[in-house]
Amino acid sequence: MSNSIYRKLSGKEIAQLTENRCSCSDWNSVEVKDGFLAQYVQDVSFSGIVKLGTFNRLFELEGGVQKHSGIYHATIHNCTIGDDVYICSIRNYIANYTICNDCYIENVDVIVVSGESSFGNGVKVAVLDETGGREVVIYNDLSSHLAYIYAFYKYKPELINHIDRLIEEYIQQHTSNQGIIGKGARIINSGVLKNICIGEHAKIEGASRLCNGSVNSSYLAPVYVGNDVTADDFIISSGTVVADGAKLKRCFVGQACQIRSGFSASDSLFFSNCHFENGEACALFAGPYTVSHHKSTLLIGCMFSFMNAGSGSNQSNHMYKLGPIHYGIGERGVKLASDSYIMWPALIGAFSLVMGRHYNHADTSDFPFSYLIENNGQTYLAPAVNFATVGTTRDARKWPNRDKRTDKKLLDSISFALLNPYICQKVINAINILKTIEAEQTGKDVYQHNGVLIRKSALQKGIKLYNLILDKYFGEVTERSTKLGFEYKKEGTEDWVDLSGLIAPKVSINKILNNASSLEGINSSLGQLLIDNDYLEWNWAKNKSGDVALQNVIEKGKEATTLLNEMIIKDAEKEFDSKFMTGFGLDGTEKDTHTDFQTVRGTLNENPFVKDLQRSDNEGENTIIQ
Repeated sequence: MSNSIYRKLSGKEIAQLTENRCSCSDWNSVEVKDGFLAQYVQDVSFSGIVKLGTFNRLFELEGGVQKHSGIYHATIHNCTIGDDVYICSIRNYIANYTICNDCYIENVDVIVVSGESSFGNGVKVAVLDETGGREVVIYNDLSSHLAYIYAFYKYKPELINHIDRLIEEYIQQHTSNQGIIGKGARIINSGVLKNICIGEHAKIEGASRLCNGSVNSSYLAPVYVGNDVTADDFIISSGTVVADGAKLKRCFVGQACQIRSGFSASDSLFFSNCHFENGEACALFAGPYTVSHHKSTLLIGCMFSFMNAGSGSNQSNHMYKLGPIHYGIGERGVKLASDSYIMWPALIGAFSLVMGRHYNHADTSDFPFSYLIENNGQTYLAPAVNFATVGTTRDARKWPNRDKRTDKKLLDSISFALLNPYICQKVINAINILKTIEAEQTGKDVYQHNGVLIRKSALQKGIKLYNLILDKYFGEVTERSTKLGFEYKKEGTEDWVDLSGLIAPKVSINKILNNASSLEGINSSLGQLLIDNDYLEWNWAKNKSGDVALQNVIEKGKEATTLLNEMIIKDAEKEFDSKFMTGFGLDGTEKDTHTDFQTVRGTLNENPFVKDLQRSDNEGENTIIQ
């Protein structure tokens, strides 16, 4: 909106507005810019302090329909309306808003700010524990990392109280009795919009009700809110789509998310690139790239990231006497198979596949890349085997390519590498634990540990695979770091943590939190850890791999990579097995079945992913899976 000086209406302009069936109890309370044309204001009732811009733009809509900017058939109270705005058919009224240039608003019930509002900032989301205790206070720039700290670091009350004070300052800065509809926003065919702040170039089309929230759209990353959406006490971040009857209550939705097709959520957090359709979430902490598509899927009282929920997968937190206080954690990369079930509390290790129904409150956090399989009501663990599957590697490679964030300001700093210090310290723990189990539970074919059963053959295979994974990782990091000329330092050599997408040294994170003076400073410093990741990772890997000659570490890593790639390719071969040709070549001969299959699916050696693995082996590369 330009800074042109507003002036009082002239007598001629008042006369024309009156002739256009406009009314106002005191025309002196209506001011306009030079260039204002009263002919484009018709059937409007004004009250309060109103300021109007100029109306020169002609909007061209789909199908070639043209509509001239102006205000038609509306009640406007206490509003500032910018240049080239189109407002028409407001069934009730628009009150207490600044409407910026080039906005298009048509066929809306009511747009109002009632009293002072923080527009969703300051809403408490009872994530994980529905009874409270781990509430996260949301605000416009909330990152997955700060939310993780806020939810899980309750054992640091001074830190949480300090963050509370910083958020309260932010809330006060964003509290007003006047709402804003940003430049170029489009609002049509919608119901009640109450205490809503709307960013630039947002599109709200057919929404039923939006109350107490912010739609943080931007020119580079517009937000779309579609038909039949209801949202109460919410924040929607840039680049996000919420549509097709989705329902949100006390939710934060991060950047470039999609929530649609009737999905309903309450007291939940969704961070970058999440995609949810059809199902339901309650008290969910959905870190980056959490995905659920199916109608019968429920995610309740849990935290995931880089997760995919199969159809019918669900959990329960109802084994309680004092309320739904139990919750569960699935570390990054967990997959829930169709019809899987977990009774909370439980803790599932990274990149694990969960199949069947699990009631034993297992803790497999030290066993990444595992299968959790139900057999006769018992949970069996097959350690490490999921690393050698084509699906895990393919997922790790696709995530960076599926980052849909286009805003200049990214809220979440995301570590994409499949192998990293956080995962590999778990691998080291797993090897030690499995060896201890084998030594202490001698003479058994099935071992017990933390609510799971482990077959002897699975344990031995797990140790072998975990050692190959470590060799691969140390070789990759050593080769890369040698080329970059990194010098070994102590920084980063201690434990690493996964702050819901950001993997970084725990000591470095604590240092940032101990010196936190602003919310922006915390997020900026955490983001710097991602930038510094390469040399910090080298320090950790060098410390753990010991005083072995670097070239020996590199060569051993290449050998491990070759062996693991062979396993992955062998797993990929299953997709081209004859039993998967069922349904191909209908009405043809057996030869036609093979031809039809190859036409649709190609061959193993033609598959781009397989060719990439084969190329890295043939050229002696030791490429880190990104």
